[in-house]
Amino acid sequence: MKKKTLSVLGFAAAASMVFTMTAMADGNADKPLVWWNRQPSNSSTGELDMDALTWNDQTYYVGFDANQGAELQGQMIADYIEANLDTIDRNGDGIIGYVLAIGDIGHNDSIARTRGARKALGTGVEVDGEIDPSPAETNVDGSASVVQDGEIGGLTVRELASHEMKNASGATWDAATAGNTIGTWTASFGDQIDVIVSNNDGMGMAMFNAWSQAEGVPTFGYDANSDAVAAIADGYAGTISQHADVQAYLTLRVLRNALDGVDPDTGIGTADEAGNVLSEEDYYYDEDTRSYYALNLAVTADNYEDFLDSTVVYAPVANQLSEDSSPVKNVWLDIYNASDNFLSSTYQPLLENYDDLLNLNVEYIGGDGQTESNITNRLGNPDQYDAYAINMVKTDNAASYTALLQ
Repeated sequence: MKKKTLSVLGFAAAASMVFTMTAMADGNADKPLVWWNRQPSNSSTGELDMDALTWNDQTYYVGFDANQGAELQGQMIADYIEANLDTIDRNGDGIIGYVLAIGDIGHNDSIARTRGARKALGTGVEVDGEIDPSPAETNVDGSASVVQDGEIGGLTVRELASHEMKNASGATWDAATAGNTIGTWTASFGDQIDVIVSNNDGMGMAMFNAWSQAEGVPTFGYDANSDAVAAIADGYAGTISQHADVQAYLTLRVLRNALDGVDPDTGIGTADEAGNVLSEEDYYYDEDTRSYYALNLAVTADNYEDFLDSTVVYAPVANQLSEDSSPVKNVWLDIYNASDNFLSSTYQPLLENYDDLLNLNVEYIGGDGQTESNITNRLGNPDQYDAYAINMVKTDNAASYTALLQ
């Protein structure tokens, strides 16, 4: 039996270090590599880093369809408002005021979610053909230039405030900052807040626990973390499942296939010998960017009971591989921020379940969410790993990792 480890792995016996033809023997630069959750890209423009995505012929990205998920979240919020027009305007001023917790202004997923909410609520302002994702900060009077007033069912919809939730140390998507910020906002204009929108559940739940649950204010998040899904029974309005079970499987499966030298589609779109296979409703693959994207699902009061345990492996890909055809291999995998609620409480437990099924001995490295060096300094001997799975702090910094694999 293999075992997981959180410490540096010892050198395997020489016989176990024989690579397959596709794993290559020319050095670390030729080993399988998957970028996951944070797609290599320019944090200012969103332009993909194709040098990183095509690092070698066994490099892939695994994430989810950010735009589809963002539009799904925005529509979920708009539908909720439409269904509750008679009661949602808490102070009767004719304005449905919402506040928005932004995760990371330089992250493509955060940008997409901000745009998705503003598009659905009619509050987006276009710049060069795209909705401006910039924080409005305070906009109680509706004068901010990056947003505009929208309208649903005859009522005005206004983004009262939005802010990037970054803590003093520089970590983004920070739940504690969101919890503090909702306190500041409610002290200034609390009775005008009718809806809370968050780029993720970590921040959403911090705001829900700090204020909105007691006030009965609907709060919408993203990620379908177990605590957020459970909170729907207590008034959390909804969240989006980014199919983390499919993402975690794909993160390790693309490495497994490369290490085994089999068709890259094995166990993904084509059933493997154990019967693992995904459907077109679960994911799609973009060949031009070598990227796998899981598809999102809305989680509301109507279906939340189906999502209560976010760490259960996805049944269609839950079958054990044989060590005869898929021998144990060593993988180095990092998580950009060990304190990130979604990655630590949902994604990593799923990875740990799948690494057993796929016969991968994964070393999990947790970063501080602030500096790339906190992670890269712990990849001191890449020779001892057969493959790598990388989750960057900043999407611009792919070269910080590939430089170690030369």
